Formats: sequence, structure tokens, C-alpha cells
Amino acid sequence: MNDTTPFRPLSRRAFIGAAAVTLGAASIRPGRAGAAAANRVAVLGGGMAGLTVAHELIERGFEVTVYERKALGGKARSIPTDLPTAGGRGPLPGEHGFRFFPGFYHNVPDTMRRIPFPGNPNGVWDNLVNAPSAFVSVAGENIIAPFGLTPELPSVLTPQDIAQTLIGGTRIGLQVPPLEAAEFGTRMLMFLTSCDERRYGQWEYVSWLDFVRAPGKSEAYRRFLSKALTRALVAAKEQVASARTIGNMADAFLATLVLQGNDGAPDRVLNLPTNEAWIDPWVAHLTQLGVRFQTQVTVESLQANGGRIASAHARDSNGTTVRIDADWFVCAMPAERARTLWDAPISALDANLARMHGLTTDWMNGIQFYLTTDAPIIEGHLGFLDSPWALSALNQAQFWKQRDLPRDYGDGTVHDILSVDISDWNTPGILYGKPACDCTREEIAAEVWAQLKAGLYGDNKTLLRDDSLHSWFLDPAIQWSAADRTNTNDEPLLINTAGSWDLRPSAQTNIPNLFLAGDYVRTNVDLATMEGANESGRAAANALLDAAGSSAARARVFELYRLPQFDAAKQIDKQRYESGLPNLLDTF
Repeated sequence: MNDTTPFRPLSRRAFIGAAAVTLGAASIRPGRAGAAAANRVAVLGGGMAGLTVAHELIERGFEVTVYERKALGGKARSIPTDLPTAGGRGPLPGEHGFRFFPGFYHNVPDTMRRIPFPGNPNGVWDNLVNAPSAFVSVAGENIIAPFGLTPELPSVLTPQDIAQTLIGGTRIGLQVPPLEAAEFGTRMLMFLTSCDERRYGQWEYVSWLDFVRAPGKSEAYRRFLSKALTRALVAAKEQVASARTIGNMADAFLATLVLQGNDGAPDRVLNLPTNEAWIDPWVAHLTQLGVRFQTQVTVESLQANGGRIASAHARDSNGTTVRIDADWFVCAMPAERARTLWDAPISALDANLARMHGLTTDWMNGIQFYLTTDAPIIEGHLGFLDSPWALSALNQAQFWKQRDLPRDYGDGTVHDILSVDISDWNTPGILYGKPACDCTREEIAAEVWAQLKAGLYGDNKTLLRDDSLHSWFLDPAIQWSAADRTNTNDEPLLINTAGSWDLRPSAQTNIPNLFLAGDYVRTNVDLATMEGANESGRAAANALLDAAGSSAARARVFELYRLPQFDAAKQIDKQRYESGLPNLLDTF
């Protein structure tokens, strides 16, 4: 593409043709040798989990149709904005929230490698690029931290960056009393040396707040070591989040930061808007393989007959009732929507499904700010730990090397996109004194912008200027009700509360032809993430293959890497747990 050619997104047909030329036989639909005679599969939901199920099953010869009420890709999709365009440019890209691919992801990267992309030998996976640094705003400091021990770091971080990191980190560290810091380190080591039996049998039922013994500690301890770790890393609340879930993520991040068990760099992002880099090529590839897609179809109920699911009923965009017939049904809808299908007849066939009504959801949605100037704060993710709304962000344009924002998108004046996730919708803000859930869309934008600027110190304060703000785009899942003076959220996020593992189902239900896929399903990743959704899709596909008596190879399911240095200690802890004894480091 030359510098004078406006960007034109590749059509699905173009992607299919280019991918077929690029990867040849890899794009040809596999035969049906491994599939059973009754092989019609209805996948109810076209997000990450649903697309994964469709991918695994179409490769194994099943006939797959995906039904999606909105747009394919779910929470991972790009969302075209209605902001002004000119000169044949494409719409400015918006999204539910920015993408983040930690090095410990393996299921998602495996899928990406199997999606053709023109010119990429490893398919869509080659569209992942390293985000080598992180920016943290906390306690009046802007801290720059290297993200992993990669060879590229010396060329990425300047001496000033390193000095700022050391100085800021030292200042923050000095705010936590030494005895409290030592206790936190002991608690983390205790988790790392805990066997799986203790993690599931004990730490699952303890909140992170109580696990790290935050009550009664200093403000610095509660801020940095209790609240920050949960809200910045996994958008959870320390008062209710399962210590097992948060600890598992800390375990995984520790391994990936020292480059143990990684698929790639510790922190990666996409080199294009999500749909261009991943979702559109994926849908095109699945279409070529034979998957059929029906969007704007809302599944409303399941009908049972003879102990099996006979059909599903849905409503299309015209309000017309649609009957969905299939041999196998995979519910890949999010938890809050899936459980609306468990009426009395369905629950009578599998009483375990009713436990899903106890699962908790919360809000984590994004807003994008479009800037008329380049304003890359750091080549990586940003965490504003002191912001009332627990903001995190990413300057996206710096990673989109194949795109030129003013040339390819909008009206030609936008040079940068700051994509921000709002993780706390219930704490009053600094402008209006209201939580985000009770702010109008305009108030949310103004409040987030103010909190971002308040979190920049020193030379960074000039990076975000009011006169460079072109426009903004709030996730359309957030809808303001003028009558009720509050918002609703059409796409909330599952929250792993203490004890919630007991409420979560497996991919295989007690209904022989019904399977579940979604980030609420029990998985090794155990968190509402793209990786967890992808893993659950693989598990659902494998359960269906088992039920169908298929001879096809099962989808590979990757497990989180565990540092082997703690294996011996875990064996000792297992013996102690089975004897009713605490972990050796669990002292009082």
C-alpha cells in the first residue's frame, strides 16, 4: 500500500482468496471421516468461545451453524464508530475494551496460527507484537517498568526510563512498612508452594483481601498490594475475588515475566484493529471451511424431548420466531444470558445448571479517545492505580505499523487512539462525585478524561491536552436511561468470587446433546478472559466428539505453566493438607 492510497478493508471474499493462495492446502475443508452420521451442530453464540467450537468441529467434519445476537467476535470484536469520515477512509475503530495477550496464553495463539492471513507464515499469530514496557501511575509517581526479561529491552528503555523506574519504585516501596512488605512476600510464597488440593479446598473460599491480610494494614499496603493487584491485572474486586483465582494469575504472570513456559513475549498486542487483524480473517476462514453464520438472532429458549434438546427457539431482527434444529447444541452465550435458558424442563434434566444463577457479573467496559496529535505515553499498557474508576489504557496507533490513522480512518485529522478500560463503575469520580453507572455518556467521557490527566505527573502532564481531543466513543453496551438516571450494561463480565468454582458447570452437561462454552465454564485458566473462553470452546468440542463417538483427534487443551522450582514444596504441602495441617508458611 502506498502512502497516497486510502485504506480499504479486505472483504471476506478477498481474505478467503488471498488465504487460499498463501496457505494452499491448509485452507481446504477436511473430510468427514471422523464425524458421526448425526453431525449437525448449532452453536448458540458467536463470541470467542463460539468461534472456537465452530473452528474445532468444522475441522473434524461436522456441519456447523453459529447463531449470534449481535456481531461475531463478542467482547473481543472491533466496533465501527459513527464518527465523521471523509475521503473514502474507513470508520474510526472502537471496541468493548483493548486487547491484551499475556505470554502465558497458549490456546488463543494456537487458534491464531491456524487462521490464514495474507503474507503471514504463521497466520494471524504473526499479527501479535511485543508491548515491552508498562506505565503505572500511583501515589504521585509515574513508574515505567520493563515487561519481562527480553533481549529487546536495552533498545527500548532509555537510561532516563530505567532511572525513573528505580526512583519511583523505591519511593513506592518505602511507603509500605517493611514488616508488612515481608508479610506480603510470605503470603505470596505460601500460595506458590500450595498444592492444587489446598488451592481448591482452602484458598478458593477465601477472598484476596483476607488472604493477603489487608484489613488493619497501612493505606499503602491496602492500595498497592491488595487493591492494585486485583483491579489492575484482572479487573476484580479484592473484597470478593477468590484468592485461588488471583493467586493463579499471579503465578502465571510470574512465570511469563521470567520467560518460563511462554508462547511469546510477556505482553503482546495486535498490529491492527482487532477485526482486521483477527476476527474478520477468522470468520472468512471458517466460512471457507463451511461454517454458516446467522447474526442478529437472539436465542430465547430450548425445547427438550426424550431427555435431549430437540430444538432452540430464537428471534431475528424483524421479531420473527426462528426454530433451530440440530443434532448437537453448544450454548456459547455469556453466563447471564445462558442461564435464562434453564427453565423448569431444562433444569429438570440437569439440576446442576441451576447453580449458575449464583454466579456474579460486574462491569468492565471501554471508551476510546481520538486525538489530533501523537501522544504515546509508553510502548505498552498503562495502569492508573489511583484513579477512582480503576482505569487502564493503551495507546494503540503506535502498534498499527501497517496503518496510518489520518490516511486510513475517520476525517483525516485523528493521529492517535487512547483506548481506556473502566473497571470500577461504583465509586464516585472526581468531577461529578458520581459513580460511572450513574453518569450520562457525556459525563463518563469527561470524568475519564479528567482522571487520566490527573494521573500524569512531571513531563507527562503535557501529553494529554484538551485541544488535542478530537472525539470519543463509549462502548455501546452502556446505555443511559434518562428516566431512571442510571445506566444499563448489555455486556457485563463474569467475576470469580470466593467459592464460585462450585457454581460453575463443566463443558459436558447431563443432557446428552447439550454442551457449554464460555468463560464461566470450569477451565484451567479460570478467569473471564479470551484464553478461558477459547479453552472452554475446546473442551466443549471434545465433549461433543466423545458423545458422538467420533474417531477424530481431540482438540488440544493447553494448561497454565507452573514453575517447577515449587514442585517439591507442593508435594510436602499436599501431605500436610491431606493430614489437616496448614501450609508451612501459614503462620499466625
